[in-house]
Amino acid sequence: MTVSRKTFLNLAGAAALAMGMGAGAASAQEVTLSLHQFLPPQANVPKLVLDVWADNVEEASEGRIKIDRYPSMQLGGKPPELMDQAIDGVADIVWTVVGYTPGRYPSTEVFELPFMMTNARAASRAYWEMFETHMKDTEFKDVHILGTWVHGPGLIHANKEIRSPSDMEGMKIRGGSRLANALLEKVGATPVGMPVPAVPEGLSKGVIDGTTIPWEVTAALKIPELVGNHTEFTGNALYVLTFVLAMNKDRYESLPDDLKKVIDDNSGLEFSVFAGGTQADSDGPARAAAEARGNNIVTLNAEETEAWKTVAQPIYDEWVADMNEKGIDGQALIDEARMLIDKYTE
Repeated sequence: MTVSRKTFLNLAGAAALAMGMGAGAASAQEVTLSLHQFLPPQANVPKLVLDVWADNVEEASEGRIKIDRYPSMQLGGKPPELMDQAIDGVADIVWTVVGYTPGRYPSTEVFELPFMMTNARAASRAYWEMFETHMKDTEFKDVHILGTWVHGPGLIHANKEIRSPSDMEGMKIRGGSRLANALLEKVGATPVGMPVPAVPEGLSKGVIDGTTIPWEVTAALKIPELVGNHTEFTGNALYVLTFVLAMNKDRYESLPDDLKKVIDDNSGLEFSVFAGGTQADSDGPARAAAEARGNNIVTLNAEETEAWKTVAQPIYDEWVADMNEKGIDGQALIDEARMLIDKYTE
């Protein structure tokens, strides 16, 4: 086939125009990032925290950053694999429970000790400060952390009424972290490890008799429909879990400086406090829904709570000894966490 010079020039001009249009589109949206996490999109954290963060980043970048959201492990794998997905670049950004990889990020556990947390905002602020001081360049050196936070007070949801530690004897209870499982063992229960999305099936099939989770996630998991009893504690929380929003380090470093600044401006301390506080604020509506169903909500008074604290106390000594073996001053972490939590507790 012979192409005339005029036809060739016309084709070349069209190709150049197409390339120019493509370049314009690329400059308008320079970066697409994947955000992977384990909860369904309608759950509180994706809806009220992660989507808000992602929307803010997209808006602040004036459309140059697009964040594709993948809930319910849609990119594959299981929740305990999320941190490695961020490290390996399977996902650009992940939100995960630190305790899904027990022992891997030991310093974070100071916030998961029983009856350590006063409220989610204070603990999340303390967590970020201690992350920057102790964890950023050590335990989390392989990822770029965007936020660190805890949820509202953890409590017990079970198929029978729970008031005293002895009521837990022989029960199979899902615990969300290594220290939550240690607490369950202290009260005579059998801890069952499973990611939170597996809890409804575990309850409906009798694999577990109850679970430890905060109020806010109970609605999405339909927990009040599966068990009729809920036990709350007075004062500091029975337990909490620690979370991180983590980004692949190379992906972050590859961004131009102005887009790094967009990420930075929407991450860090204030975002961490927002995230923890938002989760805690969602506890109330979820609790009200369980109450409206007629479920039995037990709130232990200070004296009844003290009995649980007494049983849990040895966990502190065991944790300090465990940290010391790892070359970490566990008691110093406890003292610092308590000081900062008290400082920020209103």
